Amino acid sequence: MDAQAMRRGRAPSKNRGPLAYFNDMPDPRGQNKLHPLGDLIVIAICAVICGADGWVQVEQFARAKRKFFRKILDLHHGIPSHDTFGRVFSLLDPDAFERRFMAWTQSLADASGGFLVNIDGKALRRSFRHAWESSGMTHLVSAFVSANGMVFGQLAVAEKNNEIIAIPRLLELLDLKRAIITIDAMGCQKSIARQIVEGGGHYYLGLKKNQKGLHRKVKNLMNEAILEKFAGMEHDYFEEVDGEHDRIETRRVWCTPEVNWLGVTGKAWAGLGMLVAVESVRETKGTISTERRYYIGSNGKASAAEAARAIRGHWGIENQLHWILDMSFDEDQCRIRKGHGAENFSRLRRIALNLLQRETSRKVGIKTKRLIAGWDHDYLLGLLIG
Repeated sequence: MDAQAMRRGRAPSKNRGPLAYFNDMPDPRGQNKLHPLGDLIVIAICAVICGADGWVQVEQFARAKRKFFRKILDLHHGIPSHDTFGRVFSLLDPDAFERRFMAWTQSLADASGGFLVNIDGKALRRSFRHAWESSGMTHLVSAFVSANGMVFGQLAVAEKNNEIIAIPRLLELLDLKRAIITIDAMGCQKSIARQIVEGGGHYYLGLKKNQKGLHRKVKNLMNEAILEKFAGMEHDYFEEVDGEHDRIETRRVWCTPEVNWLGVTGKAWAGLGMLVAVESVRETKGTISTERRYYIGSNGKASAAEAARAIRGHWGIENQLHWILDMSFDEDQCRIRKGHGAENFSRLRRIALNLLQRETSRKVGIKTKRLIAGWDHDYLLGLLIG
């Protein structure tokens, strides 16, 4: 998409840039509006890419880059105020924003088919309704593809316990064919397992005491099988060791397709084909700790190494997504609270992160790429048009 195409509000057919997916966003304002919604979205995305973390900074960025934006936008009524940005994004329909965000991200990777998709939640710690108490804090549930470090989707809920409501909605928006979905214990629900299988995907679901009966049976079965070295049971085993800075971690993974041992309990779970135990032994300066976790999976033909890769990939969402959003985008410190503002500003961060992750010409980190985008208009424009 060149500057003229952006001014016309559409991308050339040969290369549909990311902004083209947001052209038809429903505008929540009435008839009296000075600034096109598309201009507000473009400015906000650019500002967040370059370091803005609030509406005042978005406005000041736009004023500093007035000459740049006049080349690609109309700006008949000048630069919008921070109040305008805040009001519009607080009213902007987050579901409509999300549908267009997901249409763009899935087009980048030919949908999610064949990818490992990690689904996990994150709280926006300063998004509570009132400064003096923390009720109503926004929790985001994201679908993350660790292979390319991109966010495929995001939905918001008011409380962490409501994540089990958001997960099915998020799955509905994803192309599940051949995808491998990993979810922690919060999402270990029969309905979610069924939805993934019926959509053509596979799952690995963490087990904890929220599924008390299943957790107890899998734990007892796998512990006994490990103790007896899986005598008479089909199984597979994988082990890997990581070590750095006086810390050594050994991960051992056992899996078995013999889910029939669970009896009626196992039959209630759609597509159940594998039981998995993961043991982590950590040694730090002579101190050793051991933890064993349990999972159910739908692909009975998967190897222990494949199960280990999927489960470890889920752990990576903390380092590859949550950590980057907190350290490079300072997400936890954002104080936007009004309406849908916190959720929609978070979506702007994820759009910015995806644009920065897919740009590979500069072999530097996300923080440095953001600085370069602020300094170099050609680099920023390149990010926008793909």
